[in-house]
Amino acid sequence: MIIIMKQEATEAEVAEVVREVEQTGFRPFINPGVERKVIALLGEVDIDKVQLVDHFSVLDGVERVQLISEPYKLASRHTHPEPLKITLGLQPDAERVTIGGTELVVMAGPCSVESEAQIVGTARAVKAAGATLLRGGAFKPRSSPHSFQGLGLEGLKLLAAARAATGLPVVTEIMDPHDLDVVCRYADVLQIGARNMQNFSLLRYVGETRHPVLLKRGPGAKIADFLLAAEYVLNGGNLQVMLCERGIITFENATRYTTDINAVPVLKKQTHLPVVIDPSHATGDAEYVPSVAMAGIAAGADGLIIEVHPDPAAALSDGKQSLRPVRFATLMDQLRRLAPVVNRTLADGCTQ
Repeated sequence: MIIIMKQEATEAEVAEVVREVEQTGFRPFINPGVERKVIALLGEVDIDKVQLVDHFSVLDGVERVQLISEPYKLASRHTHPEPLKITLGLQPDAERVTIGGTELVVMAGPCSVESEAQIVGTARAVKAAGATLLRGGAFKPRSSPHSFQGLGLEGLKLLAAARAATGLPVVTEIMDPHDLDVVCRYADVLQIGARNMQNFSLLRYVGETRHPVLLKRGPGAKIADFLLAAEYVLNGGNLQVMLCERGIITFENATRYTTDINAVPVLKKQTHLPVVIDPSHATGDAEYVPSVAMAGIAAGADGLIIEVHPDPAAALSDGKQSLRPVRFATLMDQLRRLAPVVNRTLADGCTQ
């Protein structure tokens, strides 16, 4: 259930509604909207919801009360009618980037941080092409324990060095709550990988931070599962969540996964959270990445996260799906031409 306040509602009227909500046993969550406040009722209480609607509807300052059937209350578009804009770039040496508005945001970089020359060189290349965030893995979840697991703390330090050299905010994966403090110290955006989408303990810990979060959809997750995972982070008080569609498992095996382009407009309708497409993991093949990237933008995505490596054949992970810097620059030129067609502009790192 949500209580939508009138535009002219006073702080005293909002406070009184909050007190009434608390007396019913629910936990009130106030969404500070641009035009009006919306109060969501959270929790499970054995009480007649219809009677509650009548009760709250007559309180001063209340415009209307609406029952929500979706289990994801905080991620629902009903609770937050306006699209969410998130400012990225928490660290002092990072440039500020906003996602969720009319500008398209592109995050680019290698799957894994391998060396200073590799990550700093790639950062310079993707920024020159127009990317506005640097992606790179310091901690890597791998199917085999014998595969490269990432450089860990040293990788985080190298990402920070690349940010210092270029100004690009850093997106990197968090796998373990025990690493949260150190990753937050170096990163601007916390990525929750597809394997950890339903790692509810990790989601709760990330929800206690105020770092922006890029939450990737699990390959076997339905959209409702995806939004409920986001709900865990939002419920912890961290409202800065971006959703990343990165491909799902189907019967088709021509590509690594099947890109669920349908998910983009569905998510844009159901939630206020920004939506990002990951065509690299979705296809698993650099040849298909540009086409799927443009399809995602045409479908309404707010941004892209793309793997770029200076020498894909020598990459320690996911080389096959990584674009070379020259091909990435070509894709950015294509996106500049596409953006106006869908009434967007491209947030351009090379012009900042």
